[in-house]
Amino acid sequence: MEIEYRKSVIHQTVGGEDMETEVFLPDFGDGQEQRPIGIWGQRHLRYIREHRIALYSELLTSGRLNAYLADLNEEAEAMLSRLVKQLAKKECVTENLKAEDGMRWVQAMNNIRNRAEEIILHELVYEESVG
Repeated sequence: MEIEYRKSVIHQTVGGEDMETEVFLPDFGDGQEQRPIGIWGQRHLRYIREHRIALYSELLTSGRLNAYLADLNEEAEAMLSRLVKQLAKKECVTENLKAEDGMRWVQAMNNIRNRAEEIILHELVYEESVG
């Protein structure tokens, strides 16, 4: 089987300067898995493109970048849901509170969600031992 290549442009920031490099990458055609990468995948993509250039290049040239980012996004979404439920239960933010004092419930849930998102950013998106 002959591998076909396509021209692609890699965008990266080096020393505060935006650079574009034209490269030829393997064209995996329709067989390559295309799944949405979501917000967490996009944030991680930006991070590895700027700070983990070797990892980004390896994933891009091997054709695994999209699947890698989609998997990370799914893991982050599951982790977010789990953390919000656990923190709400631990802090007694229940439907009863929602019925009694809706504004306080919204405040508490926003606070919980923000903390859960920060945990995901720290542990998944900007993790140094990715690979």
